[in-house]
Amino acid sequence: MLLLWSLLPGPTLLTDPLSWLGLVPLALGAWLNVGNALRFHRTGTNIDTFGRPTGMITDGSFRWSRNPMYLGFVLMLVGAGVLMGTLAPLVVAALFAMTCDLWYIRVEERAMQVTFGDAYEAYCQKTRRWI
Repeated sequence: MLLLWSLLPGPTLLTDPLSWLGLVPLALGAWLNVGNALRFHRTGTNIDTFGRPTGMITDGSFRWSRNPMYLGFVLMLVGAGVLMGTLAPLVVAALFAMTCDLWYIRVEERAMQVTFGDAYEAYCQKTRRWI
């Protein structure tokens, strides 16, 4: 993002002090990621995207999003993009979100379905993929 911002920033969308609003999604995303990483650690659940799932967390932020950590990463990137104030960094955030949705999340969902079957299907029925 920084390289693209410095070489090809695109049009300016926000200037100071409005660009400082990017701290809000940046902080929220960091809170989601750190909190959920600690939760995975406390419960002994595998956090590796390509590893075998060892547990299914459905409470906390997982009540309203099946992927709060990917959401956290996207929020952090959006926040950083808003802080930079130009269009190019936000394009990176959008591409990252699409990559997560089309690749990482799909891999994890298949593994969760195989491992937890009906319980995971019921969870999917009541909880959205993103928000």
